[in-house]
Amino acid sequence: MPLYQVILLVIIVAIVAALIYEVSTRRKDIKKVAYMMDALEDGELNFRFQDKNKFNRTLNRIRTIFEKQRQAHEQDSWTKLIRVLTHEIMNTVSPIASLSDALSKSMDEDGNSELDVRAGLETISDSSKNLIKFVETYRQLSGVAKPVRRAIDLQELMDKVISLNSEYVASCGALCSYRPEEQDLMIYADEGQISQILINLIKNALQAGAKHIDISALMDKEDDVIIQVANDGAPIPVSAQEQIFVPFYTTKKDGSGIGLALARQDMRQHNASIDLLRSNENQTVFQLVFR
Repeated sequence: MPLYQVILLVIIVAIVAALIYEVSTRRKDIKKVAYMMDALEDGELNFRFQDKNKFNRTLNRIRTIFEKQRQAHEQDSWTKLIRVLTHEIMNTVSPIASLSDALSKSMDEDGNSELDVRAGLETISDSSKNLIKFVETYRQLSGVAKPVRRAIDLQELMDKVISLNSEYVASCGALCSYRPEEQDLMIYADEGQISQILINLIKNALQAGAKHIDISALMDKEDDVIIQVANDGAPIPVSAQEQIFVPFYTTKKDGSGIGLALARQDMRQHNASIDLLRSNENQTVFQLVFR
């Protein structure tokens, strides 16, 4: 075989080998990206690719960025939670300590009133019960049950939820309706937990003075099922909109502050999400996304 043919053959073989290697490498890179996206969606950031090439190092940098953002978010959430816990506990313990001290002093003084002592003891008892109630509420929040999921027809679910709330809705002079943008929508979820989330959103809307509660649903281009619960009640104050999912934070006088916090925990266990889409003078809209 002439030399030029040998050289040409070697070049061809080298080009083919390079192409095969490139295609193989790209396929591996595509698999890496797919794996990373799945991990990020699941909130799992304990993966790391070997720093053997620029592409792997880039993926690791992206992972580090997400990790830092999550840590910052978790730190902020813990700070808010500790602030709320401290506030609630101090509000309950302070009067107990103050009254106990006052009663102790009054017992050493002449002419102390049995009625005053009884009133003080009743106040201490009430404060103690409130503290126990607060602790029980915290226990409820920290013990969220794992969802038992099954396929659920949204129309049937909404019919049940609206029926369960029909008497309360009517007593408030309001209307609650469900309007799917397409038929036969399904979600794979725990029916009891999702029902409770929707019931809480309806009750919150009624307590805000809503007269129209409109629930809609659709499937987007990524096959996510999106449910929106809209109402025309009083808007959530701007200062509270970023806090409403923080445990024990509430704008209601008699509210526990765990309804929306529980809702978010339940949705996260479904690999789903719940967010306040907007709240203004015209409308307040909560959005649930099932992936």
